[in-house]
Amino acid sequence: MALFIKESYTRSFKVMNSITATQNNDTIKRFLIEEIVVEGEDMISKLHESILGHILSFLPTKEAVQTSVLSKRWIDAWTSITGLQFDDSFYCFGKKMQKEQFVCLVNKVLLPLAHSSIQSFSLSLTCHQYDSTLVSSWLSSIFERGVQKLHIQYADNVHFPSHSLFNCKSLVQLVLQMRCTFSVPVSASLPNLQNLNISGVRLVSESTTYSEDLILNFPVLKVLEARGCELLTKQNISIEAPLLERFSIAIWRSLSKETYKSSINVFAPNLTDFSYEGDLQQDVILQNSSSIRSASLVIVIDEDKKKSVEKVGFQVHKLLAQIREVEQLKLLFYKVLIHARDIFNHLPSFGRLTYLQLNEVTGEALLNILHNSPILDTLVLQNGVSEFNKDVLTSASMPQCFLNSLKVFQFKEFNVHKHELFLAKFVMANAAVLEQMTICAAFWLRYSDVDMEKVKEQILSFPKCSNVVSIQFCNVKGS
Repeated sequence: MALFIKESYTRSFKVMNSITATQNNDTIKRFLIEEIVVEGEDMISKLHESILGHILSFLPTKEAVQTSVLSKRWIDAWTSITGLQFDDSFYCFGKKMQKEQFVCLVNKVLLPLAHSSIQSFSLSLTCHQYDSTLVSSWLSSIFERGVQKLHIQYADNVHFPSHSLFNCKSLVQLVLQMRCTFSVPVSASLPNLQNLNISGVRLVSESTTYSEDLILNFPVLKVLEARGCELLTKQNISIEAPLLERFSIAIWRSLSKETYKSSINVFAPNLTDFSYEGDLQQDVILQNSSSIRSASLVIVIDEDKKKSVEKVGFQVHKLLAQIREVEQLKLLFYKVLIHARDIFNHLPSFGRLTYLQLNEVTGEALLNILHNSPILDTLVLQNGVSEFNKDVLTSASMPQCFLNSLKVFQFKEFNVHKHELFLAKFVMANAAVLEQMTICAAFWLRYSDVDMEKVKEQILSFPKCSNVVSIQFCNVKGS
């Protein structure tokens, strides 16, 4: 154990040593070496309890508690730690901890720290199922101690202490990867929260007055990520986050058997990065969205819900209109275009767009969006095109980006279909300033009888409008 502490101390000293080196302050570095490293003398035990507690906070809590056997000086040293890390996959004496041992450890640690301030708390429950009331009591206890960073991982359902959460004004970072239900008050605020990452959470309202919106106020929040969450409320939710920079949400209303028409209203004038993944059955309204520069939309629909499919095109248009000022855009549609083929009709103009990634798109739809992207620099087709009408292309006017700005074209999952070859030929023949074309063959072609060398020769023989274009091939046999 003494060796363990010595090694831990050595690691801590190396960190301090690294910091001083990066500061390029030789005087401070020499002072640390002279004052702390004294051969044959246990200097770490002479440190103040608060410093010992800070050092021990970098260890898993089980190991920090074990230092109490070193000497009388160390018996209570661990009670000064400011960060707790619990993981039920811990090994104790070479064996994985039993559920009862782990529960005993958590209770044993939390009880002596009942009146202590905890800066960070991490709880990972991946090996066992626990009584929901027990887990809830652990969390309630932590919320009462001024926690700043909280990270919970648990696969089973928990009755989450929502009231304690929204009364915890000290939170700076909150990560919840767990199945739980939030009971949201009509008006809630977490004044110091800067990073919020939740997954598997179900939001319900405390209020029975459906005319009132639920207002979540995050005055200093910069990052909000929500995945696999459900909104089970008839009220609209308003998120007020004036400093929010990145907002990522993955939500499927179809996960629930119940149907609600509530919307998510986001007031974030500094938002620059927006990501949405879901079935678009829940309205997402971005207020003051002109600041968004990067956006990703991944739309997946349930083919069994015919009525919802009919609304997808309208919903996509509404969302795209809100992010028309983006510079980088990813649009991925799965099982969508076969039901809502009009999505790319009447598109807004993307006057700032320079990077575009698409999948499951028809040639006509591709042409529509290119006409609305006058300064596009890079075009990435993730799964090629599903069809290409030669007559439409022949008679259509040339997109402005083909004449002035398109420099990079990436054709991923190239299947050597006739309409894909025609698209490659069309781009090469009309993109006047094209510098690089990359064609990546679909994985299945490696095991097919298709002669990719002949395909390469055919593509390289296509006429080129640009004199500087370079054609590259990847995932091709022999390349």
